Amino acid sequence: MPLAPRPLTPTDLPAALALNNAAAPHVNVLDADGLARLWAWAAVALGARGDDGGLLGFLLALPPDLPYDSANYRWVVGRRPQFLYVDRVVVTPGARGRGVGRALYRAALDAARCEGYASVVCEVNERPPNPGSLAFHAALGFGVIGRCDHGPHDKAVVFLERAGAA
Repeated sequence: MPLAPRPLTPTDLPAALALNNAAAPHVNVLDADGLARLWAWAAVALGARGDDGGLLGFLLALPPDLPYDSANYRWVVGRRPQFLYVDRVVVTPGARGRGVGRALYRAALDAARCEGYASVVCEVNERPPNPGSLAFHAALGFGVIGRCDHGPHDKAVVFLERAGAA
């Protein structure tokens, strides 16, 4: 099934919120206001839809100059000058392995290149472990640039980067 991600719109946000929160703990749970704020800040906000128009997945990527109170985002801001930060990419379980995530990332990488970002950066949980996401990002050419352990009762993440967006 060839996918052509389209801009994520305000009418997509309820479905995106449901997908996001069903994917916990691999992404942080959000309320409607939190998702709307990330969507409004996003330099890239994409959705992939199935033949029935239902949302199969979405990606939100942020520029480096936001007042975003995320320890992971702040970690990247302090270490990379010009980046596009993938805050979250979520694919519904039934669509995994069908190219949805790859199509979302391909479109985000194209947008990053067109907008002149030096790299695309994200983080993936190491605690709780998310080996599928680590393998997915490695296959897309992302490499490790650092790690952050938020404490024994919280998440530990690995930061990944793909330099050049082409």
